[in-house]
Amino acid sequence: MKRYGQIIRLRLEKYEEYKKLHAAVWPGVLDMISRCNIRNYTIFHREGFLFAYFEYTGNDYEADMAKMAADPLTQEWWKECIPCQQPVESAGPTDWWTNMEELFHWD
Repeated sequence: MKRYGQIIRLRLEKYEEYKKLHAAVWPGVLDMISRCNIRNYTIFHREGFLFAYFEYTGNDYEADMAKMAADPLTQEWWKECIPCQQPVESAGPTDWWTNMEELFHWD
């Protein structure tokens, strides 16, 4: 299992819309997340930043992320969410959510 932390900006004028979307995530989207070996997925908000934490339990992260990206229902979900988000300034040219470095963990 590998832990991931990711960050992105939330467009503050979209806060209520984003919160409403995530209060009722489409079941098919949640199913795809699970089928792509993601567990314990959480999104936090603070002052215009979204922080996501999840645990990846699969063997090929890139293949699982490609599988998720190819899913038509997930693509429709992203069309709802993407206008609410903005990559952080340090994001790479192909980043949306930007991975963070894990500096500390304790069980």
